[in-house]
Amino acid sequence: MLIHNNKNIISNKRILLVYSLVVLFLFACGNKESPAPPPVVVKNPVFSTATVNDISLENLVYDVNLQPAVKINFTEPLKQSTVAGAVTMAEANGVAVAVNTTLQNDDKTILIQPAAALGYLKKYSVRVGNSLMSSSGGRLQSDISKSFITRIDSSRKFPLITDNALLDLVQQQTFKYFWDFGHPVSGLARERNTSADIVTSGGSGFGIMAIPVAINRNFITRAQGLARMQTIVAFLKNNAVKVKGAFPHWLNGSTGAIVPFSANDNGADLVETSYLMMGLLTARQYFNGADAAETTLRSDINTLYNNVEWDWFRQGNQNVLYWHYSPDRGWVMNLPIRGWNECLITYVLAAASATHGIPAAVYTNGWTGNGSTNGFINGNTYYTHQLPLGTAFGGPLFFAHYSFMGINPTGLTDAYANYEVQTRNHSLINYKHSIANPRSWYGYSDSVWGLTASDISGGYTASSPTNDIGVIAPTAAISSIPYTPAESMKALKFFYYVLGDKLWKEYGFIDAFSLKDQWFASSFLAIDQGPIVVMIENYRTGLLWNLFTSCPEVKAGMLSLGFSAPYL
Repeated sequence: MLIHNNKNIISNKRILLVYSLVVLFLFACGNKESPAPPPVVVKNPVFSTATVNDISLENLVYDVNLQPAVKINFTEPLKQSTVAGAVTMAEANGVAVAVNTTLQNDDKTILIQPAAALGYLKKYSVRVGNSLMSSSGGRLQSDISKSFITRIDSSRKFPLITDNALLDLVQQQTFKYFWDFGHPVSGLARERNTSADIVTSGGSGFGIMAIPVAINRNFITRAQGLARMQTIVAFLKNNAVKVKGAFPHWLNGSTGAIVPFSANDNGADLVETSYLMMGLLTARQYFNGADAAETTLRSDINTLYNNVEWDWFRQGNQNVLYWHYSPDRGWVMNLPIRGWNECLITYVLAAASATHGIPAAVYTNGWTGNGSTNGFINGNTYYTHQLPLGTAFGGPLFFAHYSFMGINPTGLTDAYANYEVQTRNHSLINYKHSIANPRSWYGYSDSVWGLTASDISGGYTASSPTNDIGVIAPTAAISSIPYTPAESMKALKFFYYVLGDKLWKEYGFIDAFSLKDQWFASSFLAIDQGPIVVMIENYRTGLLWNLFTSCPEVKAGMLSLGFSAPYL
């Protein structure tokens, strides 16, 4: 019994001990602090990639639709409340565009969409500012900006008319530059639409050639054209300052005083004079009536032409003509006129002069350099077309226009070239360059082509396949229409019907434009508007070619230089 009681006592003691240990353990655990949660790591959102319609925005993207989806990707989830305030979209001029934003991809991607359709052919920039935060509280360290260009509006801006009606319209509207905007005192052509009293001798020659076109097309009457010619010729004869019978590049249209073209170019410009004389001789042939008014006009034009001392510009009887002569600085410009460029007409008219003519040796040694390959003979092939003369790829297209507004290249040959081939292939090379588009300029195509001298954004340049900065001049393709009728007409239609809301203005097509830069000139230049009117007419009827090459002295001069053509 005693033993049994002792066992019970021992057992109870063990139970009590275990119980005490358990209570002590639980008490100890209950008073011990809980472990702190792991600290939150703040991570800044880092830009990863950007796309518009799933196309990378690493570089500027063109031809984007008007309701694009822009996605900006980050490395971290973003804080929703900071997104709308950080994202902006704006046009290039700073005008803001309302957008909607949505988070995607586990909140690491911002989808940005314009609230309304964007405008055509405009540059838009999407910006994400540094107020953007990640869900962990980190902040974007630097702003992000990505840009794209929307597509061209391909709708037709004007009603469809026949090709003949379109050519009529282009000629008539462009002629207004010379007629409506002609200088009110002299009747001469202003250099450009912002030139006030400054008129240009060469551009005026082009404008004079447009007058017979306007009469034949019933834009003006013959009486109106004659009256304008009388004003012009009287001013040139009685008011305009001349140097050795030649005219300066620029004149004051009210007084006739020389306006310096540059510091040293303050006198005669023989090349500009040749363009003026080409126009005057063309008008002389057109106004062929026996009445006193037209007879006097022809006589005055003869006086102006015969007074030009072409031979003086040999600078001491050298076998080359010089471009400039100053009444107070002499031959300081010292620029010989050598080919191949826009100056063939200068040598033709110098050789044609009955009073101050030049021998063939001046043409052969000066202009052609005796057939030298240094800037005259070419013979290489570009885009499958062989170029007889000139610089690589032909140079700016005005080389194929200015002299050939009067000189008909059809069937024209000499010892150096077939000029029909020269002008056609030069134009085709220029056309095919825009199709090949080696510099990948946006907008170039078989409908958008034509590189020549023109205004550019902030300046002026002579564009060509070897100096291609992405600027197209409508005059380049349009004025080549006698050589490339199908290609030129396609460009003309695109300029008018598709781009007409941007290119077609009060005096016809603006001087130049760049689709890649969304730049459209506000300017019109006489030397670019004139060839449009004249060369379209040469394509349609050959009127100016027929008039100019009907001049007896022109025929004699060209024959003396070794030219051959059906009309000589």
